[in-house]
Amino acid sequence: MRGGESVSSRRKHPASRLVGVVALALLAGGYFWMRNSLASSAPEPETARVHRETLDRAISATGVIRPMVGAEIEVGSRVSGIVRSIPVRVGDAVEREDLLARIDATELRAETERARADLDLAEAQLELARSVYRRSATLARDGIVAATELDTAAQDLDVARARVARERARLSTAQIQLGYTEIRAPIRGVIADVTTREGETVAASFAAPTFVTIVDLERLEVQAYVDETDIGRIFVGQRARFTVDTYPEAEFDAEVTAVNPRAELQNGVVNYIVLLRFEPGGEHVLRPEMTAHVRVQLEQRADVLTVPRRAVRRDAGGSLVTVLRDGIWVEQVIETGWRTNLAVEVRQGLAESETVQINRE
Repeated sequence: MRGGESVSSRRKHPASRLVGVVALALLAGGYFWMRNSLASSAPEPETARVHRETLDRAISATGVIRPMVGAEIEVGSRVSGIVRSIPVRVGDAVEREDLLARIDATELRAETERARADLDLAEAQLELARSVYRRSATLARDGIVAATELDTAAQDLDVARARVARERARLSTAQIQLGYTEIRAPIRGVIADVTTREGETVAASFAAPTFVTIVDLERLEVQAYVDETDIGRIFVGQRARFTVDTYPEAEFDAEVTAVNPRAELQNGVVNYIVLLRFEPGGEHVLRPEMTAHVRVQLEQRADVLTVPRRAVRRDAGGSLVTVLRDGIWVEQVIETGWRTNLAVEVRQGLAESETVQINRE
C-alpha cells in the first residue's frame, strides 16, 4: 500500500507545479495592471506658458471713500419758527438753489411790511424837509429870514436823509430775514439725511439747527491708510488704482493728491493718510464710506518675460523651474528679476512660449 501511495503522490507533482505557475502569472499580471491603472489615474500637472507682460511694483493699502472738503454740507436755518414744509427726502438729487424747506414767515412778513411803511414815512418827511430848506434858502437870499433859520432847515434835511437811510437798512434786514424762511441748496448733490420734520419749531438763537445734509457724489476722494514702512515711497502725482467690494470686477484710476503729515495709530500700527483723487461717473456709482482696496504704482517694467510665481522654486543652486522639452520634463536653472504677487520676471534660462509646470501647494 505504501508503494502504491508513493506512486500516486509522484503522479500529482506536475499538476501542482502547473497551478503554481498559473498563480504566479496571475499575480504578475495583477501587479502590472494595478501599476498601469495607477499611472493612468495620476492627475496631469498644472502648466503655464512663458509669456511677455508688463510688471508693476506697487504699494497695497486699504482706504475709505470720503467726500472732499466742501462736498458734504449740513444745511440749517438762520431764523426761528415753525417748519411748514420739507419737500425733499433722503436720496433725492438737488441742484443749487433748489428749495429744501420752508419756515412760517407770518411774523417776518409783517415786520417787513412795517419796515416798508416806516421807510415811506421817512421818505415823505425827507421831501418835506427839502421843501422847507429850499423855501428858507430863497427867503434867506432875499433877506427875509435870518441865516440861523436856514441852518435849522439844513439840519432838518440832513436828519431826514439819515432817517431814510436807516429805514432802508431796516427794510433790507427784514427782507433778508424773510428770505431765510426759504432754505435752499447751497450746492448740487444728493440728500443724505433729513433731521427735521414738518411742524417742528426750530430756534436759531445760538446755533443754526440742521435740516438736511447734502453730499456731492461727484466730489469724492479715497483716504488710503499707508503703513509707515511704505510712506517714504509715496509722492504727489503718483498713479494708483483701486477696487471696492460692491464692484469687485471693476478697477478705478486715481492719483495721489496729498500725504497727511499727521500719523494715525490703528491697532498699534502707525499709518499715514494718503488722499487719492479720481473721476466719478460711468456705470458704477461710488458712495461715501465704501471700502477701497488701493494699489499705488511705484515702478513699471514693460514687455518682460514672465512665469507664474508658483512655477518657481528655490534651492541651493538658485531659482528652478520644471520645463517641458522634447516631451520630457526637465529641471532648468533660471535668472529672475522683478517679482510681483503673481509673476516672476525671467532674465535667462527660458524662451517665450515654453511650457512650465506649476508647483503644487
